[in-house]
Amino acid sequence: MITEEIVIHSLAYGGDGVGKLADGRTVFVAGTCPGDTVLAGVKESKERFARAVVEELLEASPERVTAPCQEACTGRCGGCPWAHVAYEQQLFWKRRAVADALIRVAKIDEAAVEGLVAPCIPSKKQWHYRNKVEFQVGQDVAGRFSLGAHAAAGSFDPLASCHLAAKSMLKAPKALTGSLRYLQQGGELGIERVGLRFSARTGDVEVAVWTRTGRFPRAQAAKVLTDALPAKKPSIVRVLLKDDTKTKARKVTGVESLAGRGCWTEEIGGRVMRLTAPSFFQVNTPGAEELVRLVMEGLEPDGSDIALALYSGAGTFTLPLAEASYDTVAVESAGSSVRDLRYNLEHNGLDAEVIGGDVGRELPELG
Repeated sequence: MITEEIVIHSLAYGGDGVGKLADGRTVFVAGTCPGDTVLAGVKESKERFARAVVEELLEASPERVTAPCQEACTGRCGGCPWAHVAYEQQLFWKRRAVADALIRVAKIDEAAVEGLVAPCIPSKKQWHYRNKVEFQVGQDVAGRFSLGAHAAAGSFDPLASCHLAAKSMLKAPKALTGSLRYLQQGGELGIERVGLRFSARTGDVEVAVWTRTGRFPRAQAAKVLTDALPAKKPSIVRVLLKDDTKTKARKVTGVESLAGRGCWTEEIGGRVMRLTAPSFFQVNTPGAEELVRLVMEGLEPDGSDIALALYSGAGTFTLPLAEASYDTVAVESAGSSVRDLRYNLEHNGLDAEVIGGDVGRELPELG
């Protein structure tokens, strides 16, 4: 492997640091920070660029910080590729990524882009802010079933904890791994991933076990998984997946409620929303709340406006639009989200037209 001393000057979309090789080619180096000087080994060489791995950190950038978990520092977990970068710098480079996309892809003038893209608004929390985390399935070094994460290189890393999850759920990966190992003593259950949702506002906890169709010990799973969590009455559900031969994708064919209410609730903007396991909801509740506030402040209704909530999900933006007396039309293709949206509108005493379908097909005039 060829090694070179590289000075990192920027961050690329996706997380890698960017520098230059001696021959002038751009090189992407994972786990680096602007201002770092590293000795890196080139692992992939193309005509116009290369990819390299850090062999030695020669000089650390003043913007480099210590991440709270080693998985993030070493890149074994792909969930937090900028965990070693000072938060203010993360915000700067996130904004830069959006601006660069508008300049390079949309071909918008750079001066115009500077006026279009505002600075990133910081999250109230940098860690322990996510209301949802999903764990992949793999094996530990002993060959045992484990929950963890896939790094960018595709390797699997078992996780005992996750610092993105709420503090009360910090050790949930380890507890759930033990419970699911126990359940599979009688044979493999076709588990593909496990989702965990927690609301600091409603107190709701939900575990969603995503499996292939087939045998599954429902009653035993309900008890074992309930006992594994620090919550009184968690919702335990099984999401069934089946291969879609046409699209080669995994298709949700059903959701089984094993324990609890079979759903998860979150409070946002004074409204309580119901979410079932396959439905999308923003993972940072205070961040989503701020986003909604900014959107609603930026609108200037004249009394005859129609509001289109496209890719609406379960109603994060649809509900406040309907509450503001807009003639609101929501379009969403995921069946679970459509059902949750209709429930959330009715539950909050609001009205909107809900169209279940693909935006491009339902509203072709927008294309």
